[in-house]
Amino acid sequence: MLTVDFTRFPLAAGDRVLDLGCGAGRHAFECYRRGAQVVALDRNGEEIREVAKWFAAMREAGEAPAGASALAMEGDALQLPFPDESFDVVIISEVMEHIPDDKGVLAEMVRVLRPGGRIAVTVPRYGPEKICWALSDAYHEVEGGHIRIYKGDQLLERMREAGLKPYGTHHAHGLHAPYWWIKCAVGVDNDQALPVKLYHKLLVWDIMKKPLATRVAEQVLNPVVGKSFVAYATKPRLPEQAVRVDRSADGDGQHGNGTAEFAADRAK
Repeated sequence: MLTVDFTRFPLAAGDRVLDLGCGAGRHAFECYRRGAQVVALDRNGEEIREVAKWFAAMREAGEAPAGASALAMEGDALQLPFPDESFDVVIISEVMEHIPDDKGVLAEMVRVLRPGGRIAVTVPRYGPEKICWALSDAYHEVEGGHIRIYKGDQLLERMREAGLKPYGTHHAHGLHAPYWWIKCAVGVDNDQALPVKLYHKLLVWDIMKKPLATRVAEQVLNPVVGKSFVAYATKPRLPEQAVRVDRSADGDGQHGNGTAEFAADRAK
Protein backbone atom coordinates (compact mmCIF):
# COMPACT_ATOMS: atom_id res chain seq x y z
CA MET A 1 0.00 0.00 0.00
CA LEU A 2 1.85 3.03 -1.31
CA THR A 3 1.22 6.56 -0.10
CA VAL A 4 3.55 8.26 -2.57
CA ASP A 5 2.06 8.43 -6.08
CA PHE A 6 4.88 7.70 -8.51
CA THR A 7 2.91 9.15 -11.41
CA ARG A 8 3.29 12.52 -9.65
CA PHE A 9 6.75 11.77 -8.29
CA PRO A 10 8.71 10.34 -11.23
CA LEU A 11 11.52 7.92 -10.51
CA ALA A 12 14.17 6.97 -13.07
CA ALA A 13 16.27 3.83 -13.17
CA GLY A 14 19.57 4.55 -11.45
CA ASP A 15 18.19 7.29 -9.20
CA ARG A 16 19.81 7.30 -5.76
CA VAL A 17 16.92 7.05 -3.31
CA LEU A 18 16.82 7.44 0.47
CA ASP A 19 13.70 6.03 2.15
CA LEU A 20 14.04 7.75 5.51
CA GLY A 21 12.20 6.09 8.37
CA CYS A 22 11.40 3.26 5.99
CA GLY A 23 9.48 1.14 8.53
CA ALA A 24 8.46 -2.11 6.87
CA GLY A 25 9.94 -0.89 3.57
CA ARG A 26 6.93 -0.50 1.28
CA HIS A 27 8.27 2.54 -0.63
CA ALA A 28 11.83 1.20 -0.65
CA PHE A 29 10.64 -2.02 -2.29
CA GLU A 30 8.74 -0.11 -4.99
CA CYS A 31 11.78 2.06 -5.76
CA TYR A 32 13.95 -1.06 -5.99
CA ARG A 33 11.50 -2.64 -8.44
CA ARG A 34 11.74 0.52 -10.54
CA GLY A 35 15.52 0.17 -10.85
CA ALA A 36 16.70 2.69 -8.28
CA GLN A 37 19.76 2.55 -6.04
CA VAL A 38 17.94 2.43 -2.73
CA VAL A 39 19.04 3.02 0.84
CA ALA A 40 16.31 2.19 3.38
CA LEU A 41 17.11 3.70 6.79
CA ASP A 42 15.26 3.38 10.09
CA ARG A 43 16.15 3.56 13.79
CA ASN A 44 14.27 0.29 14.45
CA GLY A 45 16.84 -2.46 14.06
CA GLU A 46 14.26 -5.24 13.97
CA GLU A 47 12.39 -3.68 11.08
CA ILE A 48 15.64 -3.00 9.22
CA ARG A 49 16.61 -6.66 9.48
CA GLU A 50 13.24 -7.64 8.00
CA VAL A 51 13.64 -5.11 5.17
CA ALA A 52 17.10 -6.52 4.42
CA LYS A 53 15.61 -10.03 4.19
CA TRP A 54 12.97 -8.82 1.75
CA PHE A 55 15.59 -7.05 -0.37
CA ALA A 56 17.52 -10.31 -0.55
CA ALA A 57 14.37 -12.25 -1.47
CA MET A 58 13.57 -9.75 -4.22
CA ARG A 59 17.08 -10.09 -5.64
CA GLU A 60 16.78 -13.88 -5.54
CA ALA A 61 13.39 -13.76 -7.29
CA GLY A 62 14.63 -11.37 -9.99
CA GLU A 63 12.12 -8.68 -9.04
CA ALA A 64 14.61 -5.84 -9.47
CA PRO A 65 16.11 -4.90 -12.85
CA ALA A 66 19.80 -5.02 -13.66
CA GLY A 67 21.68 -2.08 -12.17
CA ALA A 68 19.32 -1.64 -9.23
CA SER A 69 20.74 -1.91 -5.72
CA ALA A 70 19.27 -1.96 -2.24
CA LEU A 71 20.68 -1.56 1.23
CA ALA A 72 18.87 -1.55 4.58
CA MET A 73 20.64 0.18 7.44
CA GLU A 74 19.95 1.40 10.95
CA GLY A 75 20.42 5.10 11.58
CA ASP A 76 19.29 8.39 13.08
CA ALA A 77 17.19 10.74 10.94
CA LEU A 78 18.76 13.73 12.71
CA GLN A 79 22.33 12.59 11.98
CA LEU A 80 22.29 10.95 8.57
CA PRO A 81 25.54 9.07 7.83
CA PHE A 82 25.86 10.40 4.26
CA PRO A 83 27.80 13.22 2.57
CA ASP A 84 26.05 16.33 1.30
CA GLU A 85 24.09 15.93 -1.95
CA SER A 86 24.23 12.12 -1.87
CA PHE A 87 20.73 11.39 -3.17
CA ASP A 88 18.53 12.27 -6.14
CA VAL A 89 15.33 11.39 -4.27
CA VAL A 90 14.31 11.36 -0.61
CA ILE A 91 11.08 9.85 0.70
CA ILE A 92 9.86 10.28 4.27
CA SER A 93 6.43 8.72 4.78
CA GLU A 94 4.41 8.91 8.01
CA VAL A 95 7.49 9.75 10.08
CA MET A 96 7.66 13.47 10.82
CA GLU A 97 4.64 13.40 13.14
CA HIS A 98 6.71 11.18 15.47
CA ILE A 99 9.83 13.37 15.71
CA PRO A 100 10.10 16.35 18.10
CA ASP A 101 12.71 18.14 15.97
CA ASP A 102 10.93 18.02 12.62
CA LYS A 103 12.84 21.09 11.41
CA GLY A 104 16.09 19.25 12.10
CA VAL A 105 14.92 16.26 10.05
CA LEU A 106 13.97 18.52 7.15
CA ALA A 107 17.39 20.17 7.32
CA GLU A 108 19.14 16.81 7.17
CA MET A 109 17.03 15.69 4.21
CA VAL A 110 17.81 18.88 2.33
CA ARG A 111 21.51 18.48 3.12
CA VAL A 112 21.76 14.99 1.59
CA LEU A 113 19.53 15.82 -1.40
CA ARG A 114 21.29 17.06 -4.52
CA PRO A 115 20.26 20.39 -6.06
CA GLY A 116 17.46 19.64 -8.48
CA GLY A 117 16.53 16.51 -6.53
CA ARG A 118 13.02 15.61 -5.40
CA ILE A 119 11.50 14.90 -2.02
CA ALA A 120 8.18 13.37 -0.98
CA VAL A 121 6.79 13.96 2.51
CA THR A 122 3.64 12.27 3.83
CA VAL A 123 1.95 12.87 7.18
CA PRO A 124 -1.47 12.10 8.68
CA ARG A 125 -4.06 14.59 7.42
CA TYR A 126 -5.29 17.16 9.93
CA GLY A 127 -9.05 16.43 9.92
CA PRO A 128 -9.05 12.63 10.11
CA GLU A 129 -6.19 12.72 12.60
CA LYS A 130 -8.01 15.15 14.89
CA ILE A 131 -10.96 12.76 15.01
CA CYS A 132 -8.64 9.89 16.01
CA TRP A 133 -7.13 12.00 18.80
CA ALA A 134 -10.58 13.03 20.01
CA LEU A 135 -11.82 9.43 20.13
CA SER A 136 -8.79 7.86 21.80
CA ASP A 137 -5.86 9.00 23.91
CA ALA A 138 -4.29 5.57 23.45
CA TYR A 139 -4.08 6.22 19.70
CA HIS A 140 -1.32 8.77 20.14
CA GLU A 141 -0.21 8.81 23.80
CA VAL A 142 2.19 5.88 23.47
CA GLU A 143 5.97 5.65 23.28
CA GLY A 144 7.03 6.72 19.81
CA GLY A 145 3.47 7.83 18.98
CA HIS A 146 2.23 10.89 17.14
CA ILE A 147 3.23 14.11 18.90
CA ARG A 148 1.70 16.66 16.51
CA ILE A 149 -0.95 17.07 13.84
CA TYR A 150 0.04 19.01 10.74
CA LYS A 151 -2.16 21.30 8.76
CA GLY A 152 -1.24 21.11 5.09
CA ASP A 153 -0.22 24.77 4.87
CA GLN A 154 1.93 24.38 7.98
CA LEU A 155 3.86 21.47 6.51
CA LEU A 156 4.39 23.26 3.21
CA GLU A 157 5.68 26.33 5.05
CA ARG A 158 8.14 24.18 7.02
CA MET A 159 9.36 22.71 3.73
CA ARG A 160 9.83 26.15 2.21
CA GLU A 161 11.70 27.35 5.29
CA ALA A 162 14.06 24.37 4.85
CA GLY A 163 14.88 25.55 1.30
CA LEU A 164 12.53 23.30 -0.66
CA LYS A 165 10.14 24.32 -3.44
CA PRO A 166 6.82 22.42 -3.17
CA TYR A 167 5.21 21.59 -6.50
CA GLY A 168 2.25 19.38 -5.71
CA THR A 169 0.02 17.88 -3.01
CA HIS A 170 -2.79 15.35 -2.71
CA HIS A 171 -4.54 13.13 -0.18
CA ALA A 172 -4.37 9.34 0.03
CA HIS A 173 -6.01 6.36 1.76
CA GLY A 174 -9.58 7.60 1.97
CA LEU A 175 -10.75 4.09 2.81
CA HIS A 176 -8.44 3.91 5.81
CA ALA A 177 -9.67 6.90 7.82
CA PRO A 178 -13.00 5.25 8.82
CA TYR A 179 -11.12 2.11 9.81
CA TRP A 180 -9.01 4.04 12.31
CA TRP A 181 -12.04 5.92 13.62
CA ILE A 182 -13.68 2.58 14.36
CA LYS A 183 -10.53 1.29 16.06
CA CYS A 184 -10.26 4.42 18.17
CA ALA A 185 -13.93 4.15 19.15
CA VAL A 186 -13.79 0.50 20.27
CA GLY A 187 -10.16 0.52 21.52
CA VAL A 188 -7.06 0.71 19.35
CA ASP A 189 -5.87 -2.71 20.58
CA ASN A 190 -9.27 -4.38 20.20
CA ASP A 191 -8.75 -6.11 16.87
CA GLN A 192 -11.42 -8.71 17.66
CA ALA A 193 -14.32 -6.25 17.64
CA LEU A 194 -16.65 -7.25 14.81
CA PRO A 195 -16.67 -3.84 13.03
CA VAL A 196 -12.86 -3.80 13.08
CA LYS A 197 -12.59 -7.35 11.73
CA LEU A 198 -15.09 -6.72 8.94
CA TYR A 199 -13.48 -3.44 7.88
CA HIS A 200 -10.03 -5.04 7.97
CA LYS A 201 -11.25 -7.72 5.57
CA LEU A 202 -12.43 -4.97 3.24
CA LEU A 203 -9.01 -3.29 3.33
CA VAL A 204 -7.17 -6.56 2.69
CA TRP A 205 -9.49 -7.27 -0.25
CA ASP A 206 -8.79 -3.80 -1.62
CA ILE A 207 -5.01 -4.15 -1.27
CA MET A 208 -4.79 -7.68 -2.66
CA LYS A 209 -7.42 -7.61 -5.42
CA LYS A 210 -7.65 -3.89 -6.29
CA PRO A 211 -11.30 -4.17 -7.37
CA LEU A 212 -12.84 -1.35 -9.37
CA ALA A 213 -15.43 -0.64 -6.66
CA THR A 214 -12.87 0.20 -3.96
CA ARG A 215 -10.61 2.04 -6.41
CA VAL A 216 -13.49 4.34 -7.36
CA ALA A 217 -14.57 4.71 -3.73
CA GLU A 218 -11.07 5.72 -2.68
CA GLN A 219 -10.80 8.30 -5.45
CA VAL A 220 -14.07 9.83 -4.26
CA LEU A 221 -13.11 9.70 -0.57
CA ASN A 222 -9.49 10.91 -0.85
CA PRO A 223 -10.25 14.64 -1.24
CA VAL A 224 -12.75 14.47 1.62
CA VAL A 225 -11.30 12.09 4.25
CA GLY A 226 -8.02 10.82 2.81
CA LYS A 227 -5.99 9.83 5.86
CA SER A 228 -2.63 11.01 4.51
CA PHE A 229 -1.48 14.39 3.21
CA VAL A 230 1.27 14.06 0.59
CA ALA A 231 3.56 16.89 -0.51
CA TYR A 232 6.17 16.87 -3.27
CA ALA A 233 9.02 19.35 -3.60
CA THR A 234 12.34 19.99 -5.29
CA LYS A 235 15.59 21.38 -3.98
CA PRO A 236 16.30 24.39 -6.21
CA ARG A 237 19.60 24.73 -7.98
CA LEU A 238 21.67 27.83 -7.46
CA PRO A 239 22.22 29.78 -10.70
CA GLU A 240 25.84 28.63 -11.03
CA GLN A 241 24.76 25.01 -10.51
CA ALA A 242 22.22 25.30 -13.30
CA VAL A 243 24.96 26.56 -15.62
CA ARG A 244 27.18 23.61 -14.71
CA VAL A 245 24.35 21.19 -15.46
CA ASP A 246 23.78 22.76 -18.88
CA ARG A 247 27.49 22.54 -19.71
CA SER A 248 27.61 18.86 -18.74
CA ALA A 249 24.58 17.90 -20.83
CA ASP A 250 26.82 16.09 -23.33
CA GLY A 251 27.98 13.66 -20.63
CA ASP A 252 26.79 10.07 -20.21
CA GLY A 253 24.28 10.95 -17.46
CA GLN A 254 25.75 8.48 -14.99
CA HIS A 255 25.66 9.25 -11.28
CA GLY A 256 29.10 9.49 -9.86
CA ASN A 257 29.30 9.87 -6.10
CA GLY A 258 28.72 6.23 -5.16
CA THR A 259 26.07 6.68 -2.50
CA ALA A 260 25.16 2.99 -2.34
CA GLU A 261 28.81 1.99 -1.99
CA PHE A 262 29.37 4.64 0.69
CA ALA A 263 26.34 3.47 2.64
CA ALA A 264 27.45 -0.14 2.36
CA ASP A 265 30.84 0.76 3.78
CA ARG A 266 29.22 2.63 6.68
CA ALA A 267 26.95 -0.32 7.40
CA LYS A 268 29.86 -2.77 7.82
